[in-house]
Amino acid sequence: MTQTWDVQAYGQNGAFVHGLAAGALDWLGAQRGERILDLGCGDGQLSQRIAATGAEVTGVDASPDMVAAARSRGIAASEGNAESLPFPDAAFDAVFSNAALHWVRDQDAMLGEVRRVLKPGGRFVAEMGGHGNIAAIRVGLMAVLARHGYGDREDGVNYYPTAEGYRRRLQRRGFEVEQIALIPRPTLLPPSGMTAWLRTFRRGVLDGLPESLRETVVEETAALLAPALRDEEGNWIGDYMRLRFIARAAGM
Repeated sequence: MTQTWDVQAYGQNGAFVHGLAAGALDWLGAQRGERILDLGCGDGQLSQRIAATGAEVTGVDASPDMVAAARSRGIAASEGNAESLPFPDAAFDAVFSNAALHWVRDQDAMLGEVRRVLKPGGRFVAEMGGHGNIAAIRVGLMAVLARHGYGDREDGVNYYPTAEGYRRRLQRRGFEVEQIALIPRPTLLPPSGMTAWLRTFRRGVLDGLPESLRETVVEETAALLAPALRDEEGNWIGDYMRLRFIARAAGM
């Protein structure tokens, strides 16, 4: 299953993703004149915020539609996969990523590429889904999918590691970890609620189902999750758990 993105739907239903990135940006601490790669730049909204510091920002994303959206914001964005970055060695002072790494299939290849494009001692600052992220949502969706005979469709969609597990992975790939933390973040979803969340962030899963079944799965999953994730005023709270880290590329 490959996730696909609708730029308009993401802008409407996923705005909270970049809206909650202040902590990761603080850890990045971008400086004027630095060359920074925004890995998984999406529609470029965070790239713009980094560029506002005076840093020279380059974006890369696997989605051509997202790259086009980032370019429309004035970001120098390229289409490319995290496992095979289209940039020369030691090109960047820092690599930043927000809410993208948990979509990467080959984590070790990605980390090798990040280290390759970083200058020796350059920093890798990222926030991604961590262990326990959207656990209730995933269990609810898997239960509904299994009921309809598609129980394996959620398998391997995302990678949500523990802090210590990812620390070891970073160290194996030649990084020195300065700080890493698992951060609980119950997240208020937009008024469009859980059905819109599922259509946006599980579009790839839904596209793999018979068309006649897709809305049934969305509605049944939302109904199953409502007692746990919808508050007394009808607001949906996503059970988010984020993993944030700063790591340095050891000398090559």
